[in-house]
Amino acid sequence: MLAKRVIAALDIKDGRVVKGVNFVNIRDAGDPVELARRYEEEGIDELVFLDITASYEKRRTLIDLVKRISRELFIPFTVGGGVSSVGEMRDLVRNGADKVFVNTAAVENPDLVREGAEVIGSSNLVVAIDGKREGKRWQVYTHGGRKARDLSAREWGRRVEELGAGEILLTSMKADGTKDGFDIELTEAMAEAVGIPVIASGGAGGPEHFYDAYVAGASAALAASIFHYREYEVGEVKEYLYDRGINVRREK
Repeated sequence: MLAKRVIAALDIKDGRVVKGVNFVNIRDAGDPVELARRYEEEGIDELVFLDITASYEKRRTLIDLVKRISRELFIPFTVGGGVSSVGEMRDLVRNGADKVFVNTAAVENPDLVREGAEVIGSSNLVVAIDGKREGKRWQVYTHGGRKARDLSAREWGRRVEELGAGEILLTSMKADGTKDGFDIELTEAMAEAVGIPVIASGGAGGPEHFYDAYVAGASAALAASIFHYREYEVGEVKEYLYDRGINVRREK
């Protein structure tokens, strides 16, 4: 049985790590490489770096930051934000990223997922899905949560799996930054809909929330502010999970 992964997310704006609530009210949280190095020392399994304004402002993800991160870290890391071409995916991987994720560009051009999987491999391609409950379904949002799409999150998850995505980064817009827990209904629905790993994102406030996400079917769960501001250390979260029978990687 594969170990469940604990992931730290680092939202990047103007070269700094930031964090907000419900995708707004952004505040500074530190230098990305310094934070990443700390998380690696604490035993984090993976890191996700997101240039949060890239797709909105039509900018490329900063290759220089990826190079810097790859020189400093030995753990896997995923990069995304504004990635809109296979060429950009290839550049990010060539410059040290282990995986690349796409969101807005994939919704606007689904063939990008298929083409990206062919070029960098499905195992290196993640599709990020930002969902918000609208009536009886979870609606997909793009452009950093600014634009609603007439698209069901579950249906889109199935589609990107068919196109070759190797993983889904699933963020609940309603739960994001609230620390009230992951959207378990959304996580469970997506995990049941697809056969590829699902990363639960949005709402982590304590170790118990990671446990709930794994029970709901997530292969990994991601947090930001509780790690950034040292409300919990990675080891604390893993010990809590281990004590409750969740298979996690721990320091020997």
